[in-house]
Amino acid sequence: MIVESGDLDETDEHQRFAVYLRAFDQVSEDEEFALVARVLEDPDAAMGGSAVLRHLDRRAESLLLVEDRMAWMQAMAEVVAARPFLVERLHEWSLFRAVTLGQPWSQDALVAASNWLQLKIAEGPCPGEAAVILAEAGRTKRIRNAARVTLNRRDRG
Repeated sequence: MIVESGDLDETDEHQRFAVYLRAFDQVSEDEEFALVARVLEDPDAAMGGSAVLRHLDRRAESLLLVEDRMAWMQAMAEVVAARPFLVERLHEWSLFRAVTLGQPWSQDALVAASNWLQLKIAEGPCPGEAAVILAEAGRTKRIRNAARVTLNRRDRG
């Protein structure tokens, strides 16, 4: 389902955002990247980017355990290439996957990661090494505390 301009009220970004999210929920894999490109053409670049970010996060999380997700990641990176924030979020999903699944990852990359990713890792089922790093070097007090809580839970469990 590709959203056509006639389907949208150009003066109501809230309505367009809702239409985009519904379209992402219904889009086939064959049309997904065309829809992302269409939404990124919205006159309100921030709103269009936000709708794509929401979709990207949902889709990346659904593909977390899928071995052949790289084709999707590369295709999505091409579609969002002009939006550095979205490209960075794709990279962060790769780091999240590596940390979560115990694959090789870089301590420097984790320390440099966004607040979003650090908190997601600190509050999630992350390996002890990542929690130790974030408890000491997380970007915010909230991240450091979340990592400490995760470590304490593991020590008690």
